[in-house]
Amino acid sequence: MADQRTYPDGVTSWVDIEQQDVERAKAFYGPVLGWTFHDATPPGLPSRYVIAQVDGRDAAGIGGPADPTGPAPGDPGWHTYVAVDDIAAALDRVAAAGATVTAGPTVAGEGGTWAELADPQGATLRLWQAKRRLGAQVVNSPGAWNFSDLHTSDVGAARDLYERAFGWETADLGWATMIRVPGYGDHLAATVDPGIHERQSGVHAPPGFADAIGWVAPLRAGESPHWHVSFSVADRDRAADLATEHGGQVLARDESVWARTATVRDPQGAVFTASQFTPPS
Repeated sequence: MADQRTYPDGVTSWVDIEQQDVERAKAFYGPVLGWTFHDATPPGLPSRYVIAQVDGRDAAGIGGPADPTGPAPGDPGWHTYVAVDDIAAALDRVAAAGATVTAGPTVAGEGGTWAELADPQGATLRLWQAKRRLGAQVVNSPGAWNFSDLHTSDVGAARDLYERAFGWETADLGWATMIRVPGYGDHLAATVDPGIHERQSGVHAPPGFADAIGWVAPLRAGESPHWHVSFSVADRDRAADLATEHGGQVLARDESVWARTATVRDPQGAVFTASQFTPPS
C-alpha cells in the first residue's frame, strides 16, 4: 500500500484560500477544525503560504500577503484544485470545452504548477500538476476536506462542460447529482484505502460512490456560481459554536439522511460547510 495519497488525472486534489491576514485565518481555522500549521514559504518573499495539517498530514493551504496591511487578495474564498498530468494539455481541453483560462499556468516552486479557469456560469476552478506536493494527505476525517461541490446556475451546461474537460461522469441520485471519475475507487483500494469498497457497502452507499469526487447543485438564494468546500467534523453543533466563538458566522444548519451540516462564513469572508457524517442505520 502506498504511503502517500496520490491523485489520478481529473480528481479533485487540494483546497486553499488567499486572505488578507494569514495569522487571523490561522486563529480561526486552528480551533474550529483542529488544524496545526507550518510555513511553506521561503523567507523574504512578499507573500506567505502555510500548510494546515490534521494529525501531522497536509489538509489544506492558507495564503496571503506577508504584510497583512498590504493589498487584499481579490477573492478570500476557498479554491478547489483538480489534479492533471499535463497542465498545458488540460488547459487546451477546458478551453475547447468552453471554459476561460483566467490565470497561469504558474510554477509554485518545487510544489507543482497551477492554473485557473472560469466556466461560462462564472464558477472558478484550479488545476494542479503536482511535483513535490501531491495533494491533500488526509481527507474525510474530522478536520479534513470532505468534498467540493459545484453550485451552478445551469446544472446541465456545467455537467456537459466538465465531462468534456475532465472525463467526469455524473449520476442523478434523485436527492443530489454525483460527480465520478471512473476507476478512482479502485485506485484508492490499491493505494491508501484497501477497505473502501467494503466500508461503503456497509453503509449502503449509492452505486459508484467510491469514484465520487464531488457533487453538482443548483444555486441557493443569494449565491453566485462557485465551487463550495465542505470539511468533515465530528460534531456539527460543536464546530458551529467554535466558529461563532472565534469570529465566524453560522449562516445555516441543515440535516439530511447522510449528514448534519452547518454553513459558516469565516471572519474574512470565506464560506464553507462543516459536515458531520450520519449515515442511515
